[in-house]
Amino acid sequence: MSFFSRFLKRQQPEERPLFYDIVCPYCFSKFSPEEVMFRAAHHRDDDEDYALGEDAKLNRYRERFGLDTVFDMEAVLAPHDVPEEHRIYSDNIVMGLNDRYGVVTRRRLCPQCHNELPVTAGKAPSNIISIIGASQVGKSVYMTSLIHTLQHYTADHFDAACMPLNAEISRRFRADYEEPLFERGDLLDSTQKEKLQEPFIFQFVFKDEDKAPLTLVFFDVAGEGMVEQDYLGLHGQHIKNSAGILFMVDPLQIRSIRDKIRINLGNEPGEWTPRYDEPRDVVLTMFGDFIAYQDKAKTNIPTAVVLTKSDMLHSLKDEEGDYIKSNSNVFRNMVHRDWFDLTEFENIDGEIRRFIEKVDRPFKGTMDVYFKDTAYFAVSALGSNPVDMKLQGVVSPIRVDEPFLWLLYKLKYIEGRVG
Repeated sequence: MSFFSRFLKRQQPEERPLFYDIVCPYCFSKFSPEEVMFRAAHHRDDDEDYALGEDAKLNRYRERFGLDTVFDMEAVLAPHDVPEEHRIYSDNIVMGLNDRYGVVTRRRLCPQCHNELPVTAGKAPSNIISIIGASQVGKSVYMTSLIHTLQHYTADHFDAACMPLNAEISRRFRADYEEPLFERGDLLDSTQKEKLQEPFIFQFVFKDEDKAPLTLVFFDVAGEGMVEQDYLGLHGQHIKNSAGILFMVDPLQIRSIRDKIRINLGNEPGEWTPRYDEPRDVVLTMFGDFIAYQDKAKTNIPTAVVLTKSDMLHSLKDEEGDYIKSNSNVFRNMVHRDWFDLTEFENIDGEIRRFIEKVDRPFKGTMDVYFKDTAYFAVSALGSNPVDMKLQGVVSPIRVDEPFLWLLYKLKYIEGRVG
């Protein structure tokens, strides 16, 4: 055993099951691979079973997000309606059907919303990481900065690639988020957050074929058009079936430091509207709906509490460390490469835990009550605080991938080392 191997926390491989339950990355319902449906690869006018028509389940899903109704869709086929010899198996899973006309389809659909499933669904764990938080806390900006960082830097550091699930998501992300922020230096239009949007779905795929892809879902359902019942039901399903959670908290949500930041930055009171929900109330609203039904009313989903806009905390730093120390690593970027640096993580986690406990003890207590496995981080999606809604210089993210990498470590995708 080498000297360094003693500091390596190795994960023991687990026995692989015949197949895995699937969590749909669109509607977040959970089901067995045996329940999937298929979209026919062709249509026929002389057979009503294969005629083009409206897909009611798909259109109900689309209606939630203000998307146009699709009228002419190929038929939905059920595997049990096709003879066993016409089902195409791979790794004990039905991956395709040879229909009555000898045409093969491999387009598997979620049985609940009829969106097309990823190729790996059922063959690998459906590990979905969710980015959630109240409105106005900067989820869209963080998501943009995180995905950009994963695609251009982090994935390469861990012998992986970060890719959108399909071409439409790639186009929408690049045109509406990445190009405005990283190429033109424009803050994202706040009206985007008022719309109901389909999830942004990306996969973190390792070059090591023994490692399953990880799915990253950004799902902002806090639009004003979402009715309360739909909000709670869909969001609760989303959280409950996630493998990991990135829970965003804005320093301006915390009343005890909001005024101090305002005074230190010299902003007029009128610029700081009380539009922010207190973090504890967000926890109760978002998580109470399903956590109450878990064992001992706690969830064991690993949850990274991500304090956003860490650049704002510059105005709170002091030599005594009552808030954030002036020499804190919070303000320095950190690059994790090949493994997750546990020493660096423990330093940041401890500092932000103490900070949160000092400025918002009720929130910290609520997290301790509801969650078994939490970690605390501070990130800056931009690297500097905008002035009059304008970016100052180039976008230089600080530690935006660290919470994501902690979740990779917790889910046994990457190893951790004590530095």
